[in-house]
Amino acid sequence: MEPEKPAPQWWVICLCAQWCGVCGQWREAFDQVAAKRTRIHFAWVDIEDEADALGDVDVETFPTILIARDSQAVFFGPIQPSVAHLGRLIDNLVEHATSSTGVGQEANALLGRLKADVLPKM
Repeated sequence: MEPEKPAPQWWVICLCAQWCGVCGQWREAFDQVAAKRTRIHFAWVDIEDEADALGDVDVETFPTILIARDSQAVFFGPIQPSVAHLGRLIDNLVEHATSSTGVGQEANALLGRLKADVLPKM
């Protein structure tokens, strides 16, 4: 009998900016989504405070979300600032997780830098 594999570690990372009005309004909704999904790690990253970790990644639309399973980015892009939209996106990705996601290497490199320098160690 094989030992049971540990559950994957999921991350939902919001890339926003302090000066952005949409981000200011979105923060409470993002926190609501996080409160309902306690097995997933959520992080709010200010792109100006963490410019070094962002590297060459240019965030043009807010909010931009990076969702990852373990060390693999599975979604990276802007979304509508909606509790329902983010919740459905997360639930769909978790339910239908595959090893091939089609997310570019840029997102995986960003995830690596954020995990190394910004995100709490889990």
